[in-house]
Amino acid sequence: MALSKDRGITMNDGNKIPVLGFGTYTPDTVPKSKCEEAAKIAIEFGFRHIDSAYVYQTEEHVGRAVRAKIADGTIKREDIFYTGKLWSTFHRPELVRKCLEESLKKLQFDYMDLFLMHNPYSMKPGPDLFPMGEDKKLIVDNVDLRQTWEAMEACKDAGLVRSIGVSNFTRKQLEMILNKPGLKYKPVINQVECHPYRNQSKMLAFCKSNNILLEGYSVLGSQRDPRWLNPEAPPLLEDSLLVAIAKKYNKTPALVAIRYQLQRGLVVLVKADTREQIEEDIQAFTFQLSEEDMKSIDGLHKSMSFIKMDM
Repeated sequence: MALSKDRGITMNDGNKIPVLGFGTYTPDTVPKSKCEEAAKIAIEFGFRHIDSAYVYQTEEHVGRAVRAKIADGTIKREDIFYTGKLWSTFHRPELVRKCLEESLKKLQFDYMDLFLMHNPYSMKPGPDLFPMGEDKKLIVDNVDLRQTWEAMEACKDAGLVRSIGVSNFTRKQLEMILNKPGLKYKPVINQVECHPYRNQSKMLAFCKSNNILLEGYSVLGSQRDPRWLNPEAPPLLEDSLLVAIAKKYNKTPALVAIRYQLQRGLVVLVKADTREQIEEDIQAFTFQLSEEDMKSIDGLHKSMSFIKMDM
């Protein structure tokens, strides 16, 4: 899984993924059209890995952004590595392809480069993304995720996706897939919350030992959506150590947090709303943290999550 000149890593299925990806999750308080404009700017600045999901409800906007940059000659479809995700209300095997095809229709793409199982928990199928009972709790569904995985393997065989992986899986849940009798394709990636306060060192070691890439989201520790925000989480980018290291390299704390993950061998997702932020994120390739500084940042780990998942 060596980093190539085009800043990509070859996954265990032979396909290559760019190590820096642009996230398109947009809180409900922000117009989804903003995502379209941001994605266009990201492509202009050189981002070739775009991450979205069925549940984000931004796929039409992402698709429009990509097609616009194809139309103006900036890129070809094959230049873009697009990641989509299977939502939890589609875990029943007979619904997996339906979710994927709905996403492809919104995007107006023929295929996805990477399709992830968004979460290891299943919810009641139906039109509601977050089906609630009268007790105001999410209605779960009992699905064997090994069967869900088999349906994802079939989507790969059908040519609708190039690679398949998982998100928010624990080691135990990953092992359930890896040890499945008749496994055809192992997950290429596990996408998880990862930042200096939750550095996922054990998961990273486990994934490396199984030739699975670890991909980090919320690498800057920021989440603005109150549905997911842990209100007790302190602002990561104000951490005194990150501020001091950033000053040493004449960079921002955000760039230090991104660079830290790249040097650990992660695929990194960033989320930016302005042209200035997007341009800054690309600068993560312009410097290298010393081994001493990497170890210092390792020491910030406190198993703290910025995301709350109430299931």
